[in-house]
Amino acid sequence: MLDADTQAHYRELAAWLALRCRTARCPLIGLNGAQGSGKSTAAAFLAAELASRHGLTAAVLSIDDFYLPRAERQRLAAQVHPLFITRGVPGSHDVTLGMTTLQAVRAMGAGHRLALPRYSKADDDRLPESRWPCLEGPIDLILFEGWCVGTPAQDDVALETPVNALEADEDRDGRWRRRVNAQLAGPYAEWFAGLDALIYLQVPNFDAVHRWRWQQEQDTARSAGRNAAGLQTSEQLVRFIQHYQRLSQHALAVLPDRADVVIRLRDDHGIAAVRHRSG
Repeated sequence: MLDADTQAHYRELAAWLALRCRTARCPLIGLNGAQGSGKSTAAAFLAAELASRHGLTAAVLSIDDFYLPRAERQRLAAQVHPLFITRGVPGSHDVTLGMTTLQAVRAMGAGHRLALPRYSKADDDRLPESRWPCLEGPIDLILFEGWCVGTPAQDDVALETPVNALEADEDRDGRWRRRVNAQLAGPYAEWFAGLDALIYLQVPNFDAVHRWRWQQEQDTARSAGRNAAGLQTSEQLVRFIQHYQRLSQHALAVLPDRADVVIRLRDDHGIAAVRHRSG
């Protein structure tokens, strides 16, 4: 549940998004934030505000729903690098499916229906198409949320030094992180080039990610059932988020100067400040 101050900030942001709909047909807005930063909650609130106060229909899509099926990640783990068995980093998504889905949503007319891919984190696999939710057009705006949405690739020199134990122990030659970076510089850069604007939820620091992501995991466990597959212990989560550490820290360094809107978060998840890029 968002506190009153956060809701007020997001209502102002929804008004800003509504203005963008006046100058562009179905703008595609990226929403970036580290794990546990509240991207999904923010996107849902913004969509509700756009509908109730501005009469606009927003489609919310998550980059998580474009993960490759588990069998495909198993193939990558066997043929490219074992770390690709873990979902999340660039190279573990179906970029073609993501791009074609976003294009299809933007093209929807009145009465058109479109099945949206859906990934089950509890099962760690993509759901069969028969279980994909349907979206009905027309759509006025797309909110595309994800932890690496809009993040640029790193310079090659930045890849030389491991950032944590996972990279030092399991990617000693840097092959995995170079492949991830190459994906970010190539297919993902093309994917993200379609964004009309980027909103960045700026976490206080990377240490906050584990605390917030652990709370998110507990919430998922409560809704999916304690014995659901794919959910993690605290110790497993520490290793899991190390897969994301490099690019999350990179985003902290570069996105505040690149994003159109920066929402700086406090340790308690509240909003410290909101800054719009001039011009």
